[in-house]
Amino acid sequence: MKLSFWLPATLFSAFTEAITLTTATSSYTVNAGSSNAFEFVVSRTNCDITSLIYRGVEAQYKSTGSHIGSGLGSGTTVTAQELTSGSTKYVKITCATSTLTHYYVVRDAESAIHMATHVTAEPTVGELRFIARLNEAVLPTDDVGQASDVGGASSTVEGEDVFVVGGQTRSKFYSSKRFIDDQVHCMSGSDIKACMVIPGTGYELSSGGPFFRDIDTNPTGSYSGLYFYMNSNHAQTEAYRMGLHGPYSLFFSRSGIPNAKTDLSFMGSMGLKGWVAASGRGTVKGKASGVDGSKYQTVLHWYNADAQYWAFADSSGNFVSPAMRPGTYNQILYQDELKVASAANAVVITAGGSVTSNIASTWSTPGVTLFQIGDWDGQPTGFRNADKQLRMHPSDSRMASWGPLTYSVGSSAVSDFPMAVFKGVNDPVTIKFTLTAAQASGAATLRIGTTLAFSGARPSVVINGKAGTIPAAPTAIDSRGVTRGAYRGRGDIYNFAIASGGLVTGSNTITIAVASGSSGASFLSPNFIFDAIHLFR
Repeated sequence: MKLSFWLPATLFSAFTEAITLTTATSSYTVNAGSSNAFEFVVSRTNCDITSLIYRGVEAQYKSTGSHIGSGLGSGTTVTAQELTSGSTKYVKITCATSTLTHYYVVRDAESAIHMATHVTAEPTVGELRFIARLNEAVLPTDDVGQASDVGGASSTVEGEDVFVVGGQTRSKFYSSKRFIDDQVHCMSGSDIKACMVIPGTGYELSSGGPFFRDIDTNPTGSYSGLYFYMNSNHAQTEAYRMGLHGPYSLFFSRSGIPNAKTDLSFMGSMGLKGWVAASGRGTVKGKASGVDGSKYQTVLHWYNADAQYWAFADSSGNFVSPAMRPGTYNQILYQDELKVASAANAVVITAGGSVTSNIASTWSTPGVTLFQIGDWDGQPTGFRNADKQLRMHPSDSRMASWGPLTYSVGSSAVSDFPMAVFKGVNDPVTIKFTLTAAQASGAATLRIGTTLAFSGARPSVVINGKAGTIPAAPTAIDSRGVTRGAYRGRGDIYNFAIASGGLVTGSNTITIAVASGSSGASFLSPNFIFDAIHLFR
């Protein structure tokens, strides 16, 4: 009589074997030998991952592979090797084109694929990303309340990336988090979780700085996309960087979230092109002053054409950088996201070295404040719809009315002022305020801070019936912004001089409209996002 029986996963671990590599004509198969069984298959033709089996469940979308960009194509050279470093066994798969080398590394007994991507030129698709195309039936749930889930869309709002699903606007762009906060993001199922992990200096060759954000997840109705965007033109503010991006990892678990500080230093023994070891790096430490640490995050940022880094200071302003590549760096100090000090070429990093570079805020408001709406923090926090804008389109029915709105100083709430103003949609915004004779006397300045502008938009003001000078258009960012969940751009600040007599005793009115030579329909009309509005003399 033949007997058969079932072993639960907790008992199966006793029967697992060491990591193995199996070579076939068209593929490589890696079995991690992990207690929660994990096996994946890579095409030898184009480097696509064609299967991801975790605990016996196929987590890979079968119609299209997981890959860099939209796939490397048939001209890719794909090789595999088994390695031992110390007492640990690894399998390394290398995929090479003329300008890009991508690595998959699996460590013995670990249900994860560790990756790094080396480039000498930007991919022809114009962005550098890894996308895991996962089986949506198994992994349907994103990290953002399904804001990125576009499956079952009934209509398109704009472009080919913002949709209506069940009466709500949805987009892959509504999954983003700031780079400085985004070390782990996941897609989940009932008994499985797949997470992208970007620990340590994984963003060092990305572009955009600590507050840049990009697509993380996208359940589509066919597959669930889980991304690591290394660069893109999605509200791009600086040039792309070449070299070795990462390392980063795709982890599988039953429910646990991987450690955001996962140590990937073992990748340094894998022979990766462009790897800079800890011994070849240096650090900068110091004290940041002039930012109220009880009210604002104090953020340090170092960058040059080759790399970027950031760190939070503690409540006393003390900071230590990550381990940085050698070079000369600009140093920036932020009050939350408002740039309050900068020093060009201020920090020189050498291999094995540590330098001290203190920095002090130069942000100040001269004179006497007559009113201020919002906070100078480089964000639209507190303004109307700012609490929703990251996860939905401005047209969404869950948004409060955009106006045009009237804000009365002294009686209106900050949420009565819109986070953004759109040409021909909710402009002008009107501000009403009352001044005493002493307050109204003499010249004054109206300062308007913006965080992001679209289509050349900038403020046009009228103060008690007199139009101010229209400023020059800001440096263009060639991308939609507010409609795709972005609010961070170049952070332009505009000062409008008010001559003596321009303010009056009693009631005063200021209107703020959009100046732009361009036009557009509805929320794709020229627009800008507010940081703060400040009247002082």
